[in-house]
Amino acid sequence: QVQLVESGGGLVQAGGSLRLSCAASGRTTSSYTMGWFRQAPGEEREFVAAINWSGGNTYYADSVKGRFTISRNNAKNTVYLQMNSLKPEDTAVYYCAVKYDKYGRTLYSRGYEYDYWGQGTQVTVSS
Repeated sequence: QVQLVESGGGLVQAGGSLRLSCAASGRTTSSYTMGWFRQAPGEEREFVAAINWSGGNTYYADSVKGRFTISRNNAKNTVYLQMNSLKPEDTAVYYCAVKYDKYGRTLYSRGYEYDYWGQGTQVTVSS
């Protein structure tokens, strides 16, 4: 079992920045990919970004590419999402997720592929 706790959400004006964190605890000795997803009211959950075990490979949704940066610190079992140039359409609940990956190389963008999820943190961008 893995427990994930997100933090760092809040209210920010358009053009501003936020940094989300997701701390993992429990079974964290195996290699795993970490991802960020988001869900706006009335919308389906959508992929935002993913990072492999080493942190050497990342993958972003087109809607956030160039504005968001995913990173991780395995010593702290934590993944981060730096969000810059925020737009009102970025408003959503942001979730982090873990997918065990034997070789630590694969990136996953589909929610059903992930094994564990956090409770989410609200990000609201005002215009």
